[in-house]
Amino acid sequence: MKDILTELESRRQDARMGGGQRRIDVQHAKGKLTARERVELLLDEGSFEEFDMFVAHRCTDFGMENNRPAGDGVITGWGTINGRMVYVFSQDFTVFGGSLSETHAQKICKIMDMAMQNGAPVIGINDSGGARIQEGVASLAGYAEVFQRNIMASGVVPQISLIMGPCAGGAVYSPAMTDFIFMVKDTSYMFVTGPDVVKTVTNEVVTAEQLGGASTHTKKSSVADGAFENDVEALAEVRRLVDFLPLNNRQKPPVRPFFDQPGRVEPSLDTLIPDNPNAPYDMKELIHKVADEGDFFEIQAEFAKNILTGFIRLEGQSVGVVANQPMVLAGCLDIDSSRKAARFVRFCDAFEIPILTLVDVPGFLPGTTQEYGGVIKHGAKLLFAYGEATVPKVTVITRKAYGGAYDVMASKHLRGDFNYAWPTAEIAVMGARGAVEIIHRADLGDADKIAAHTADYEARFANPFVAAERGFIDEVISPHSTRMRVSRAFASLRGKTLKNPWKKHDNIPL
Repeated sequence: MKDILTELESRRQDARMGGGQRRIDVQHAKGKLTARERVELLLDEGSFEEFDMFVAHRCTDFGMENNRPAGDGVITGWGTINGRMVYVFSQDFTVFGGSLSETHAQKICKIMDMAMQNGAPVIGINDSGGARIQEGVASLAGYAEVFQRNIMASGVVPQISLIMGPCAGGAVYSPAMTDFIFMVKDTSYMFVTGPDVVKTVTNEVVTAEQLGGASTHTKKSSVADGAFENDVEALAEVRRLVDFLPLNNRQKPPVRPFFDQPGRVEPSLDTLIPDNPNAPYDMKELIHKVADEGDFFEIQAEFAKNILTGFIRLEGQSVGVVANQPMVLAGCLDIDSSRKAARFVRFCDAFEIPILTLVDVPGFLPGTTQEYGGVIKHGAKLLFAYGEATVPKVTVITRKAYGGAYDVMASKHLRGDFNYAWPTAEIAVMGARGAVEIIHRADLGDADKIAAHTADYEARFANPFVAAERGFIDEVISPHSTRMRVSRAFASLRGKTLKNPWKKHDNIPL
């Protein structure tokens, strides 16, 4: 018996070494952790239960039968994050460059199936050279099996992807279908075709970093939701994100202890809005002052900065936040911000996370670039997302809510539960000057008359009271009481039940 136990430990030790010490040293020299080190940092200490440690590939071509390392380039299993179960796979770049084989894919599929069955999130750590060429179509079939599970798990359990090395070719489509993608600066990249292929086909000369690095995907393409300085920071932030999320679509998000007064008053908010209606202010200040302990986990911070998305807690409960940012493009909605916010709203609705919307929007960004790019359809995505959402929805209009953008931003007409406005709110079809130039076109030559008409329009419409008279605004609230009013609103909505008509699925304007 002792000999058998010794052999077991010896085999485990070999499996833990992956591709061997030399390759581990190369991984460390690049500033990257090994697959196993990443899992240990991500999960609670001592909680990891590994599956398929001894699985080896079955390829017999190109001399592959002589090199069959245990684990086949991916570590899979389950563990806990702050005591809550998650499933995880971590590709091992030290074994065949982390390339995906038939058995490698089977290991990933096994834990994805278990995650669906047992109702727990899946976290994938990607560090792979792509398909294992020696296995040909069997490797491609493996990718497709993983893709199908990504699709089936979508909206059922949260899926989070960490890109911690190369992720190229067909491999990119698995992370692309997950809920959140995080990258590591300077050591990770994603692209469908690499720099060499791009040069051959289009004659463009581009580096891997320019083509698909963290900066590209967080600022330009919006493929990634965030980028971090190193592996350690990325793993710590994913732990923080998981703490905001439910384990599956049948459970509520976790309630965490909080040390902040729900009725806390913030007098500084009474002077947040500048006297000049065209002057910007930082909407993040309002988010931080409303949230428990000022904690805000921002999603896609570097993309479409004219809208803010992310998670806060109110009375210990997770809340998704969507907020216009007057500091960028005056808070206008455009193609990018509409897509960004719509995807976030749909995620929150899928996982029963209430949504707080903070509104200061002068309208949609005008121009040929926006119209040619399909701003009509993209803006409709956000409209559609809010309209179909059945979770508790609380809206606060701080300043401008003009035109169609007023409707789109979680208005009462899209089944908003609580729609508040500050006294500084201006709810109208358009700004006073533009409205006057249309209504009083005959007086355009007379500056005094136009000024008088403008002042009259502002007095009548540049306030929240016309909307409040109609019941489109439930209450005009003092800015300093915003946290208290919003917290009480969400508390009153915890028992909310609302169902959409039965359908196979909707046909959102993609």
